[in-house]
Amino acid sequence: MSPITIVLVVAIVAAFYMAWNIGANDVANAMGTSVGSGALTLMGAVVLAGIFEFAGAALVGTQVTETIRKGIVEVTLFEPTGMFGEDGPLILAIGMLSALMAAGIWLQLATMAGLPVSTTHSIVGAVVGFALIAIGPSAVDWGTVGQIVASWVVSPALGGIIAAAMFLIISHGILQKDDPVKATRRLGPYLVALVIFLLILSFIYKALKNVVQDPHWGLVLGSAALFAALAFLFARVWLDPMRARNDKPFAFVERVFGRLQIITACFVAFAHGANDVANAVGPLAAVVQIHAVGELPARVPVPFWILVLGGVGIVIGLATWGYKVIATIGKKIMELTPTRGFSAEFGAAVTVLIASRLGMPVSTTHTLVGAVVGVGMARGLAALNLRVVGKIVNSWLATLPVAAGLSALLFVILRALLT
Repeated sequence: MSPITIVLVVAIVAAFYMAWNIGANDVANAMGTSVGSGALTLMGAVVLAGIFEFAGAALVGTQVTETIRKGIVEVTLFEPTGMFGEDGPLILAIGMLSALMAAGIWLQLATMAGLPVSTTHSIVGAVVGFALIAIGPSAVDWGTVGQIVASWVVSPALGGIIAAAMFLIISHGILQKDDPVKATRRLGPYLVALVIFLLILSFIYKALKNVVQDPHWGLVLGSAALFAALAFLFARVWLDPMRARNDKPFAFVERVFGRLQIITACFVAFAHGANDVANAVGPLAAVVQIHAVGELPARVPVPFWILVLGGVGIVIGLATWGYKVIATIGKKIMELTPTRGFSAEFGAAVTVLIASRLGMPVSTTHTLVGAVVGVGMARGLAALNLRVVGKIVNSWLATLPVAAGLSALLFVILRALLT
């Protein structure tokens, strides 16, 4: 068996392992706050997330992906005419395998500790690690790495500010009113319309970006506005009969926001499956391409079977270990209710949407944690478990260097064995 064939076989296993760990660690972004607030049971979250994550990965997952995630290393350095000669494509394939294995190992360690970390930053750090060993510091686009580091502060802060603002609006506009039910029926339809408007924008620009290229902004805004208007009318009708089911005002309010949480969680899960599956299947697609034709394009096609492999891995990871990180986001940072959880999800969704339109590399994980912390701060620092928050921040700081170190070590070992 040739070295590149060995790399391909092991890379298939490693990609599934990476996808499994993405499901175990990252899907809490979609379902953590819903479970923590009681809007969904853990089993319900696993079922819904499994359906929407797999659908997003398999149906609209990226059909073409960058050979090296986020373009932080120049692919042409590994061409047969480059510094490695004819071994260039094989060296790149070994690097992709090393990155997959290293990122997967780091995610598993983080999940075992119940710590939510960024899967994108994990694979980026792993790619940086093998590139440093293979070529040296000049091979890495440090500007992109710097943007990622900056996002550690920007995205949690912005998510926290928006989430806190939404929670204060709900608190002053509904929870502190003499008649919270009447306030919910008055303000609720506008919040539903706003959420649907933003979710449709996010769906088009993020979940469908692999299917619809550069849609006209007028068509996008018009579609979002149409769905928002329909949602507003539906909410006006929906909120009336709900009053009769429960005479406790605050239970009524929380039930309304709990259902909004479920809708938001399903959208986020679909978009996550469509986008983040690339962290597992992108490196594998590069190895498949190299094995098939020996070419090194900057972007490579992703066969459908690879998308399915990634989708299945994500679902299995969620079902087996997803509860650990879900518990951290949903219960350990602060006590969540549907209104608080909704505010956090809203803050995270708006931040990620803004960042995606501006081309900023942000982590959904970092943004959501920042949003949960923002809601907690709106209630006072005493509402937060600062010890847990400190552990999470430390895990973020460790992601790039640990993933890079593991990848560098694996690259040295695999290169010695296969070349």
